[in-house]
Amino acid sequence: MKLQLKIGLISLVLLLIALFLSISVGPVKINILDFSQLNQLQKTILFDIRIPRALLALIVGSALATSGAVYQTVFRNPLADPYLLGAAAGAGLGATIALTNASSDISVLLPIFAFAGAISAVFISFLISGKFFAQPSTLLLSGIAIGSFATAVQTFLQQRHSSSLRPVYSWILGELTAASWSTVRWSGIYVLLSLIVLFSIRSKLDVLLLSDEEALSLGVNANQLRIVALAAATFATATAVSASGLIGFVGIVVPHLVKGITHQVSNKNLPFIAMSGASFLILADLGARTILSPAELPIGVLTAFIGAPFFIAILRKRRLNSR
Repeated sequence: MKLQLKIGLISLVLLLIALFLSISVGPVKINILDFSQLNQLQKTILFDIRIPRALLALIVGSALATSGAVYQTVFRNPLADPYLLGAAAGAGLGATIALTNASSDISVLLPIFAFAGAISAVFISFLISGKFFAQPSTLLLSGIAIGSFATAVQTFLQQRHSSSLRPVYSWILGELTAASWSTVRWSGIYVLLSLIVLFSIRSKLDVLLLSDEEALSLGVNANQLRIVALAAATFATATAVSASGLIGFVGIVVPHLVKGITHQVSNKNLPFIAMSGASFLILADLGARTILSPAELPIGVLTAFIGAPFFIAILRKRRLNSR
């Protein structure tokens, strides 16, 4: 219990530090510790740009990290990520449809289409796989097939509407530049609901690492638990993608970092994984907007720079362990 409390306090402190840095650092210097001395421009930048952007990074990071940990448990695969069932490809297709056919405010259409695309892709994967809960690998293969099909359609649309390629690619690489209080509100509500569900079942999720027969002997219906876990994790992922675009590797890197630091492969650490995911993405966003300042690096590019070597390291570790 003392270890859990210590991990929780460390995760919270890191999150608060990340938020402080994100709000304070930028082209315009803002000393939030001396708020009364800020001029109107600084206050506008603080409340209209930096705080919403930091909060959106918190929401998206916590959603992707938690969902990644849940997917890894459900599929018993340490390399599983939140986009596994076609959510990323479906969201990308939905966003492409919105961007290539927009006749009104794209800021309203894009998240709606991206969310619908992500949910639809995962739902179709469920339908195709049939009795997937008896064999989770069947669901995985269905997700890969649907993801490939959605990507193909997306590429076709992009080639037909070449003038829209730049905004499409910008969204695909992930962006928090369009963060607003409206986006923070609706995405925060959806992600919070998803996390509440996942946190409430976190003590049972470890049972999914066992066989269904062993789970049943412990009084847990593995099929029902998978349904709830995947539905909540997918809903959180779809919300995150629709709010920020495609930001990769958060769902792989953060759960493994937390498990490595705590030396615990347990879903009881989901709240800590959520806070760590939030801190990770907030700091990644800070780096994305300051490394090439005044230009800005797509946040998805930065997380890929960090995540790709990490992914390779995990693969190498698995290969060594299998010998």
